[in-house]
Amino acid sequence: MTTSNTKPAHPHGITDLCEAGKRLYASALRSGRISRPEVEPAPCLVDFALLHPDPDDADWLRPVPPSAALAKRLHPIEREIQERRHAAVELTDSFEPFMDISAQDPPTTHAITVLEGVNRINAAIDLATAECRTEVLTIQPGGGRSEHILSKGLERGQAVIDRGVSIRTLYQHTVRHNRGTFVYAERLAEGKVEIRTLEELIERLIIFDGTVAFIPAQDDRQVALELRHPGLVSYLTKVFEQLWQRADPLLEEIQYDPVPKGISGVQRSIAQLLVEGHVDDSIARRLGMNVRTCRAHIAKLNAALGSGSRAQLGYLIAQSGILNQNH
Repeated sequence: MTTSNTKPAHPHGITDLCEAGKRLYASALRSGRISRPEVEPAPCLVDFALLHPDPDDADWLRPVPPSAALAKRLHPIEREIQERRHAAVELTDSFEPFMDISAQDPPTTHAITVLEGVNRINAAIDLATAECRTEVLTIQPGGGRSEHILSKGLERGQAVIDRGVSIRTLYQHTVRHNRGTFVYAERLAEGKVEIRTLEELIERLIIFDGTVAFIPAQDDRQVALELRHPGLVSYLTKVFEQLWQRADPLLEEIQYDPVPKGISGVQRSIAQLLVEGHVDDSIARRLGMNVRTCRAHIAKLNAALGSGSRAQLGYLIAQSGILNQNH
């Protein structure tokens, strides 16, 4: 392939003249002509067509008037500008139908929205609650709720129930020892509300109408994620349904199989976590109780199995067979 020496489409301007060329052109304009030998140091004058032969004397060159030289240089530039403007108009016209279609589309919904701060999180949940039309699914790990939290939950829940929306909530077994939670459940039970409990739960989750879900993004719950991606919400709904099938209705007594040495079902769960290597804080958090209550249960395990140390307790738990029991 051969390379081309074609000059750029845009013409050179007077600013591209060499300094000698500028000086000689000015001299030619003042004198009306210039000799050929004087031009030899500045061939750019001829290249730019700023001089032409003197018809009366072949040894001399006459300057082209600046206005004519300028017009000659400007014309192709203006023509190129017009061509580019025309191309821009054509491009805009070709996209116009698509712009109209885009304007008719509904606003884009963000699949994941980060909510920072308790006020913004609550505002987003309140809006989703107000827009909910069919069902609310919630997972609330931890122990019993304070009176303030239960009161707010009752107010929000009642407003949803009054619109004919059903509610299903999962708590941990530890709420069964909290009278306020039972009162809350009984108050809502008159509507389309079901509450069940499990020994362990995943982190907090709220799903509205199978279209929007909220999950915490930090352990301190100061940041949450609002999820609207259909795949994500569908997945979380399936997780909820699996937990729901394993859970026990709150207002029904949990039926445990007999456990040797008088060890309760909660203590058996603690024993399982101890054998797995969890520390007291971790066990308490997973079972939705405070650390003091957790340690009280561990002390009862020690007494029931005759253990004198944490290491011995793990061995005795394994030997006792209590982890072979199902509930």
